[in-house]
Amino acid sequence: MAELLRPWGHLRYRVLGDPTAPRLLYVHGSGSSLANVEPMLDRWAERFRLLAFDHRGMGDSDVPTEPYTMADVADDVVALLDAVGWSWFRMFGISYGGMVAQHVAAMIPARVERLVLACTSSGGAGGSSYPLHELHDLPETERRRVLPTILDTRFTPAFLATDARARAIVEARTEGGTPVDPVALRLQMGARRAHDAYDALDRITCPTLVAVGATDGIAPPENGRRIAERLSDATIATFDGGHLFILQDRTATPTLQTFLAADHAVDE
Repeated sequence: MAELLRPWGHLRYRVLGDPTAPRLLYVHGSGSSLANVEPMLDRWAERFRLLAFDHRGMGDSDVPTEPYTMADVADDVVALLDAVGWSWFRMFGISYGGMVAQHVAAMIPARVERLVLACTSSGGAGGSSYPLHELHDLPETERRRVLPTILDTRFTPAFLATDARARAIVEARTEGGTPVDPVALRLQMGARRAHDAYDALDRITCPTLVAVGATDGIAPPENGRRIAERLSDATIATFDGGHLFILQDRTATPTLQTFLAADHAVDE
């Protein structure tokens, strides 16, 4: 992985795909890293020139020692874009990454050509996502009990007992992934907890697709609708599934990719 030195440490990132394809910045969710989404990155790199990075303290990026804000994370993103020479780009933010993407798009609106905000919330008057910092503070047994129904409100014990695919999704979320440094996770949850981009949404001018899962218990669909109402050029798309609707609804990825690839000039 390449690296960018920031005041708090090294931000590590990857650039994949055809240099002539549309430039797409992928911003992943909280408590995870690029290693957790490797197959997804490869699939998106087939269609885009993909820039993806590990958030502060996640994956291969250094663990910061001081608290930070969502604006600080957005500064990391802008510094990365400048470092790789991307004057303009498309952006796909998912969950916590969608929160970061809101701040970035409001900070540098003229550089963002198209935007997808998936399973996310604006905070403030637009509504907040489930307080994951509270979930992480729970004992392990209680966390395992609560997690399924916030991932997807249909995932009751009775539902999981009869649906093997749903069980596999929950098991992957609870058992899979690389270990996360507890200090890094606490700092990230602190930034997420204070997220509020609602009043800045009207600065975002690019075509935006707000993608929601119909049964998402972490970022309720209503929060997505409030984001769309606040934007000047937004479309909302509802998919079958919860917070992981991209894994649950096979139409999701093609729909998002088609939107993000639209109006691409090869000489970009």
